Amino acid sequence: MANTTLTNIAAELTEVAAKLRLRTVKVKSGSLGIGSGVIWQTDGLIITNAHVATSNRATVELADGRVFDAVRTQFDPQQDLAALKIVATDLTAATIGNSEALRVGELILAVGNPFADSGAVTTGIIYANNSRAVMADLQLYPGNSGGPLADCQGRVVGINTMIVNGLAVAVPSNTVERFLQGNSRPQLGVTLQPVLLGRRSLGLLVLSILPGSVAETSGVQIGDILIGVSGRLFTTVNDLTKYLYDSKGSVPLQLLRGGQQLVIYVAVQSGKTAVEAT
Repeated sequence: MANTTLTNIAAELTEVAAKLRLRTVKVKSGSLGIGSGVIWQTDGLIITNAHVATSNRATVELADGRVFDAVRTQFDPQQDLAALKIVATDLTAATIGNSEALRVGELILAVGNPFADSGAVTTGIIYANNSRAVMADLQLYPGNSGGPLADCQGRVVGINTMIVNGLAVAVPSNTVERFLQGNSRPQLGVTLQPVLLGRRSLGLLVLSILPGSVAETSGVQIGDILIGVSGRLFTTVNDLTKYLYDSKGSVPLQLLRGGQQLVIYVAVQSGKTAVEAT
């Protein structure tokens, strides 16, 4: 009886993984390598990481081998999210789950394209879950960024983004839905890549700066590493947005440049962000 049960569970997981692979795409943008994305809607909406979709245009390859030119329609580097649109109407979208309903210890799956492999699958369990990040005890590799984190029923509950202290970190699906609704939040105008700085802290590496943005006028440079706001160091990919959103007036943004720590004062007013260099 036990062997029969295990066989049934294995068969069900295999079926779930197969469906997730069909809803996972390859994304290539700029000069970076291949990342991953999720078919979020049947009308050609693809969700991936901002650090994967670094330019306004990208190439998307579906699981069936079809290749499409994609246009980046939404972009939030502080939450590490980007939306791409391709001209296709016959897509099968992922089933989106409620990330807030996840429980510690729950079985989850990640799908992506590590090292340019197609639809690689890893499994693990939920380690921790909050409104800013889903953390899981499973393996992610370069190329997994932007791919789906799903529960054992195949419902996408997060977008995989990075590894911290051996744990996978994903942007919660509920955060993605708010991102698509276009909720106003402070923006610096930079593309960021999470980098691990220590056991309990991380930095946000500036990969690019939008022309005319407040970051550009402030003197923020490509290669700077943002590390904290008002003395609070970052521990998740969403901390920069959260700290700026919760602040009023002029607040200090800490960064590393050439091994030295600098401070830039960010003026936050009515959901908008202005930056002054000091």
